[in-house]
Amino acid sequence: MKSSLILSLLLFVFSCTSQPAEQSDDTYDIVVYGGTSGGIAAAIQAARMGKSAVLIEPSNRLGGLTTGGLGQTDIGNKQAIGGISREFYQNIRAYYDDSAHWRWQEKTEYLDGGQTRTKAGEDAMWTFEPSVALEVYQQMLTDAGIEVVMNEPLNRESGVAKQNGQITQITTESGITYAGKMFIDATYEGDLMAAADVDYFVGREANERYGETYNGVQLLDGHQFPDGVDPYITPGDSSSGIVWGISTASLNEQGSGDALVQAYNFRICLTDVEENQVPITRPDNYDSSRYELLARLFEAQPDMREINQYFIWSRMPNAKTDINNRGGFSTDMINWSHNYPEASYEERQEIIKAHQDYTQGLLYFYTTDSRVPTELQDEVKRWGYPKDEYANSSNWSPQLYVREARRLVGEHVMTQAHCQGDEVVDDPIGMAAYTMDSHNCQRIITDGQVKNEGNVEVGGFPPYPIAYRSILPKQNQVSNLLVPVCLSASHIAFGSIRMEPVFMVLGQSAATAAAMALEAEQGIHELDYNQLRERLLTDKQILAN
Repeated sequence: MKSSLILSLLLFVFSCTSQPAEQSDDTYDIVVYGGTSGGIAAAIQAARMGKSAVLIEPSNRLGGLTTGGLGQTDIGNKQAIGGISREFYQNIRAYYDDSAHWRWQEKTEYLDGGQTRTKAGEDAMWTFEPSVALEVYQQMLTDAGIEVVMNEPLNRESGVAKQNGQITQITTESGITYAGKMFIDATYEGDLMAAADVDYFVGREANERYGETYNGVQLLDGHQFPDGVDPYITPGDSSSGIVWGISTASLNEQGSGDALVQAYNFRICLTDVEENQVPITRPDNYDSSRYELLARLFEAQPDMREINQYFIWSRMPNAKTDINNRGGFSTDMINWSHNYPEASYEERQEIIKAHQDYTQGLLYFYTTDSRVPTELQDEVKRWGYPKDEYANSSNWSPQLYVREARRLVGEHVMTQAHCQGDEVVDDPIGMAAYTMDSHNCQRIITDGQVKNEGNVEVGGFPPYPIAYRSILPKQNQVSNLLVPVCLSASHIAFGSIRMEPVFMVLGQSAATAAAMALEAEQGIHELDYNQLRERLLTDKQILAN
């Protein structure tokens, strides 16, 4: 079994490196741009339906956040996940069922310690190491015979050719052209849909736009500073300047719209196994003044001295972590995401590097700065970067958590009303099952103190269906493009939908619709939904509670 796996992986690597140097001579049935979880599911489904497909990833790593550190799967209700998405998590379970894959801890130690949300007897597993997710995806792509192209970002200025309202081909920055009959944009940024000149939105709509209550500006208590944290370099002296990380913007009216984007971060993979550790060291551009607000937060919360009060420190298999943001000052780099969606590739790399410097600097601050409480410093000192993760990027994830960028404004917009069941779509292609969740969008001064603004966490509703029309651009703009990741949703509804298992569900459904439209010689907007529904159910998609 191990030898066959190695052979399959070698074949996969060959398929990623043996692409034509200048131009693809083929016209594909389906061109998938973006090797995220959604793009991988789309490509696999296209192949399973007998369609020629190519998966084009602009970076050097597949899988997006699923292979980039987000091992603590966010879903809310696992029963809402079917199809290829559930198959992926079943494959994760099968991988960890092999005791040979537990190198750094005993399997029973992890499962019996309450360190996973996976219940005994489940057919799937929902926590995993980044390298394992990548290996499972590679095997699934190899098994499906997918042609994979790496390191080929779209030419965003002139890389989309359209004729009679249809995309005919796309061209990458290096000049390679890929012609296709159907196209799927599975990127987190929505670069293909933007270059195809369809309507989209960046930021937060005002509540009044879609009759919502949790959109727009939201100054609430979640992941917040306590009252009294001073924002000025010299406390009490506004003329001394403001502490790093605080915006000079004024607080706008509650529920009003703006162009702000919720904060990004890195999902951090560390290990406490010394044999597998690379030490946490001083990163590039380290500046301890960036963490002054954290030091003030420690002072304002003298009774909070447990690591999970400042991070969501989730344990993954083999003594690793998935670390996420928690509290007033943590891994979210608030105020630094707003320019990313429309930025050039070069500017995005600068933003990504700034996030990396900030996050690695945060860990270094915890391990070295005298202002860090001893209990917290001692805990972080136990950890290091895993030697066996991200070998090609200095043991650090290459994938920034782009929680939200552009969002399509298509044939149907998913809103808060759909999340809460006040409106129910009649053309479901999958289910969402998470709270309406937005991380903070800005850190500002209000009433002379530091406050974060934008965090929303509202749940209490069952899984709800996502409309087929929400992945379709307006028909008069482009008629052969599907957008399963940057789908048509308001800011707060997208905050519920934007989970990796759901992106896989929507990617599979997008490819199903594209393949069926080709078979019926119809446009994706004319496709008979009842026939689409029948095929989705056949492929074990979940469309209703």
